[in-house]
Amino acid sequence: MRLLYVFPEPLPLERARGIQTVHTVAALAAQGIEVTLVHVPSTGDPFDAYSVAMPGKVRLLPVSRSLPWPFSRMHSNRVFAARLAKRIDPGEIGAVMARHLKASTLLLDRIPSLRLVYEAHEVFADTAPLRRRRKTERLERGVVRRAAALVANSKATAARLRALYDVTAPIEVIPNGVEYRESVPAKDWARASERIVYAGSFFSWKGVDDLADAARTLPGLRIRLIGGDEARIAELRARAGSVGAALDFTGRIPHGRVATELARACIAVLPNRADPDSAFTSPIKLFEYMAAGCAIVVSDLPALREVLDSGDAVWVAPGDAAGLADAIRALAEDPERARRLGARVREKARSYTWAARGERLARIVRPLLGTK
Repeated sequence: MRLLYVFPEPLPLERARGIQTVHTVAALAAQGIEVTLVHVPSTGDPFDAYSVAMPGKVRLLPVSRSLPWPFSRMHSNRVFAARLAKRIDPGEIGAVMARHLKASTLLLDRIPSLRLVYEAHEVFADTAPLRRRRKTERLERGVVRRAAALVANSKATAARLRALYDVTAPIEVIPNGVEYRESVPAKDWARASERIVYAGSFFSWKGVDDLADAARTLPGLRIRLIGGDEARIAELRARAGSVGAALDFTGRIPHGRVATELARACIAVLPNRADPDSAFTSPIKLFEYMAAGCAIVVSDLPALREVLDSGDAVWVAPGDAAGLADAIRALAEDPERARRLGARVREKARSYTWAARGERLARIVRPLLGTK
């Protein structure tokens, strides 16, 4: 019996969930599970794009979500689910794993016998636009109650699902992960003030605007920002001005190059704001910062406290640009403290590998597949 991993979006994808999906599928296959990864076709190989070797136990099943011509520029989850249902044999599928509400609902409606492992990375009833929240809550309630197993990316996500939907079934909390390398290049800690980095999306809830504001009061420092499109980069350049820290923008770069950038960096910044999206986060970039041995300046949010202890990082109030600037300056002026913090979180990252995540997921999936 095979596990059907359903991802109704293009792969590769310039979002963290694309990275998470490919690594999760590879980690499950490494546990001996036969996986069919269903995805919307795009340019490039999903595994090559993230520098992940595609395991022999993985099959790719591209399924288009585009409407027929002349509406081919439009796409629909309903079309995706209908096409997928026609291309699979339910007798060969032991379980389905998914993190998308609509795709999960449509597949369960079409094939009620499917055993769904629902992987919650947020609580959509809280993060959806206000006009859609009632409908989203109905969808989410239905998926949570019909799922054969529930996985949450954080304790905060699990607690909110239990409270909102009166869930009594177990919810396994399994955070995201990182590819941990046993050795990394030595960092030049004496140049910590020049080796400051932010990597990730440039959405407002990620706090990059606060980092741009903080940069205005950090003359003599250099901050490298990885990600973002041209319009967002121009906006942040204008916001930061020219009198503070020197800002280097790389734009979006291949995921493999991000690891090289982090290996060189000394101080990494995770300035998430206290928005609903941050309430449920399990940031891949946090684990990548840790595995690279960077000293971390991080927003004081409950979801991030699940991973880091008080002494593991320099904590700042979310949305406080002045406090963020003070924290960055304090580490830049104390390279030895930064070195100690980097070594501490790098050791802690050993507990958050994709392989460890795969082991825990496999223990949930195997009984549904009828394997040990």
